[in-house]
Amino acid sequence: MRSHLLNDTTAEQYRRSVTQGVERVAAKLATTDRPFTGVTADALAPRIDAIDLDRPLHDTTAVLDELEDVYLRDAVYFHHPRYLAHLNCPVVIPAVVGEAVLSAVNSSLDTWDQSAGGTLIERKLIDWTAGRIGLGPAADGVFTSGGSQSNLQALLLAREEAKSEDPGKLRVFASEASHFSVKKSAKLLGLGPDAVVTVPVGHDKRMQTVALARELERCARDGLVPMAVVATAGTTDFGSIDPLPEIAGLCAQYGVWMHVDAAYGCGLLTSLKYRDRLNGIERADSVTVDYHKSFFQPVSSSAVLVRDAATLRHATYHAEYLNPRRMVQERIPNQVDKSLQTTRRFDALKLWMTLRVMGADGIGELFDEVCDLAAEGWRLLAADPRFDVVVEPSLSTLVFRYVPAAVTDPAETDRANLHARKALFASGDAVVAGTKVAGRHYLKFTLLNPETKASDIAAVLDLIAGHAEQYLGESLDRAS
Repeated sequence: MRSHLLNDTTAEQYRRSVTQGVERVAAKLATTDRPFTGVTADALAPRIDAIDLDRPLHDTTAVLDELEDVYLRDAVYFHHPRYLAHLNCPVVIPAVVGEAVLSAVNSSLDTWDQSAGGTLIERKLIDWTAGRIGLGPAADGVFTSGGSQSNLQALLLAREEAKSEDPGKLRVFASEASHFSVKKSAKLLGLGPDAVVTVPVGHDKRMQTVALARELERCARDGLVPMAVVATAGTTDFGSIDPLPEIAGLCAQYGVWMHVDAAYGCGLLTSLKYRDRLNGIERADSVTVDYHKSFFQPVSSSAVLVRDAATLRHATYHAEYLNPRRMVQERIPNQVDKSLQTTRRFDALKLWMTLRVMGADGIGELFDEVCDLAAEGWRLLAADPRFDVVVEPSLSTLVFRYVPAAVTDPAETDRANLHARKALFASGDAVVAGTKVAGRHYLKFTLLNPETKASDIAAVLDLIAGHAEQYLGESLDRAS
């Protein structure tokens, strides 16, 4: 079995095997004509269950043939222009090259003696991102597994900086449209069940700063400790961006840690047209960025940034076998000193390759295209009497629902929209997401593919309306 170990003696086998895999995926990308086959779990599960993992095939070609049957054929392909559902982006080729390199070399980014140049590349990218945000010369950060981990680490630092002896008195303020990881992080950090104070949003789905000021004042009046305000720059449901300058002013007034969850909106850091939508982010104490959302990077590629590098000490632990204290005195750069993780992939290489091949402007141009597309989609929806669209996009998300002219029962309209989404997914012609607005079911386009055209949006809207109308017609037949 040593013949399967990657080393100097198996380099040619490595080249052949990886080439086979790349050619197989390339063939699928070239011939995939819809984002999904519509396969059901009931149909796919038996094929996977039938595979005996204790009986290997001993041949890469045979395994790839099997993989075609159980994965590649029925995968959801985000590169297709009619994948319009979640915050999944098509990926750029330089990043995929980086993925191949980092997987083969297999550096672990916890200590210098496991990563060397990888450590310095990650640190350079953190400095670059902090510079784009405008956090100042004392800024620092570390790559993470994703936005949820970044938010958790930021709130950990905020908790420690709050210096409260009674965790039950700590309060975190986030809008009703913020990511669920804020409440999850509060629970993981041992805060009380009432720790997260939900701040209402306006019709534009942005945090109401008047309400935030009222809640901060109530917190002080009740003898509680304001631990952090989480502002969102790109909400998951609406792509809305909270009023960052006003929130920063309130945080300064009340002495509260300001965290900006820019997991989605971080693409604006490279934008050539819309960078001003992030104005105020430079005043944050910490920022979450997900390069694998709006920088067109493969999962995972994310980071948490802080204004003051010294605050990262709250995540530092020393182990004699790994990063003893003497290494700090010897100025040996160990990334584990900043991270919640120990063993960690060299995910920074993907962004490094992308910037070195395409440049930041290249990324920004792609993100600007999807923001422009969303604006065009908004105009289509606003002019179409079949649909109700919720809010004009700040980024690239559209939330809407089919509204039949002849139906007055909101619950029946809910069922029609749910059916349309399910039927569309089963057909494989397109993939869209769903959410709730004021308790009612809505559909959602998350536009992250520059290859998607307005004609694709129009065609998918027609498919949605067709499925909804068919359901309503059948519903009337059943009732009569």
